[in-house]
Amino acid sequence: MKASRPTPGTPRPYEFPQATRVVLPGGLRLVVAPMRRLPLVTILAVVDAGAAGDAPGQEGTAMLAAAALAEGAAHRDGPALADAFERLGTAIESGADWDDASIRLTVTPGRFDEAMALLSEVLMAPRFAAADVERLKAERLAELLQQQVEPRGLADERFARAVYDPSSRYARPAGGTPASVRALDPAHLHAWHTARYSGATTTIIVAGDVTPEQALASVERRLGDWTRPVSPALTVQTIARSASRGVHVVAKPDAPQSELRVGHVGLPRTHADYFQAVVMNAALGGLFSSRINLNLREVHAYTYGAHSAFDWRRSAGPFVVGTAVKTEVTGAAVREILLEIDRMRESEITADELGLATRYLAGVFPIRYETTGAVASALAVARVYELPDDYFSTYRERITAVTRADVHAAARTHLHPSSLQVLAVGDSSAVEGQLAALDIGTPTVTSADEGAGQ
Repeated sequence: MKASRPTPGTPRPYEFPQATRVVLPGGLRLVVAPMRRLPLVTILAVVDAGAAGDAPGQEGTAMLAAAALAEGAAHRDGPALADAFERLGTAIESGADWDDASIRLTVTPGRFDEAMALLSEVLMAPRFAAADVERLKAERLAELLQQQVEPRGLADERFARAVYDPSSRYARPAGGTPASVRALDPAHLHAWHTARYSGATTTIIVAGDVTPEQALASVERRLGDWTRPVSPALTVQTIARSASRGVHVVAKPDAPQSELRVGHVGLPRTHADYFQAVVMNAALGGLFSSRINLNLREVHAYTYGAHSAFDWRRSAGPFVVGTAVKTEVTGAAVREILLEIDRMRESEITADELGLATRYLAGVFPIRYETTGAVASALAVARVYELPDDYFSTYRERITAVTRADVHAAARTHLHPSSLQVLAVGDSSAVEGQLAALDIGTPTVTSADEGAGQ
């Protein structure tokens, strides 16, 4: 007797923590989400100082400055600052992505105000000591060197070049290139901090065992007077490098397999079709049971796993299908990816596919937001992308409201087969002919170290 597949149960009730929002006179925003189950408080400072705003030739400034925040502040050098946080039973994490910079720490409620005092030092008076900056630069340069021999990272970097026009900030790595990173020094970081870090560009998010009144009193005391004019944020131009399909091979003769990327310019995070696109992508390549993964992994055994995703940013980040396959099936794997994209556009997905995607997305939602850190991160996303206050409380119903017709419309509107860029990092002598035989464009072959120093 054949065993039947278990049916999913009803998603358990869940309410995202209610948040109180306050704007201080200097422009600093405070978001407080009380969570009283555990004696922990996560503080997350989010600053509108992401890599999208890096000046030409200074790419990497935002990420280097954010990393250096943890290396010393005011009268404390790096070890002294780390020791001060350790005495509070915590440590800070700082970094930046395309759209913001952030600093995070978690403490017990009794240490909340002391932690805010230290955090204010980090935000307002970073040291950017020369030795620290040089060490962080060396770490980034080592990462870039490693990327040249690691096919996955190399594929991601070259795919961005293939998708975006060279004039777009998205065509270059968020962390900068070797040339741009080498050119940075403490003066650049101080200038960036002066231009982008201010109460007017900062949101303090507090999630955990604290009341809005307690949080407001502490933040007003520590950061209430922090205000200064800042430079306007830059908008990234998302011009595609080419309006027609392209095939790109990055030659890596020693590669044991081919690292593949297939995609094009995607959608900005605030696009009106966000929920439809999320469900569509889940069915196409966002889940283990998605079409692309089942095709390449289960049907053809080309790979251990394949996925697709929209990289959500303020401006239109890329839509990309990614996988690694055996060299001898590179062309066949690309053909199957293209077929699945075409098939998604041709007709509606099945009711079972829609139900699986929406039930998964709605069902996993509560699991993602069980900790103070996860809730703080979610509220940061809401702030960065200016999502409505009820976004999280209505998320599941918005997902489950998506129909098969909505998914089909999203696929037809936002998947563009004629402008897909196909990129393979691998043994060019073995894969160039396979890709040429697909008759989707003449492959352009470049070396793995081409432009590596730029």
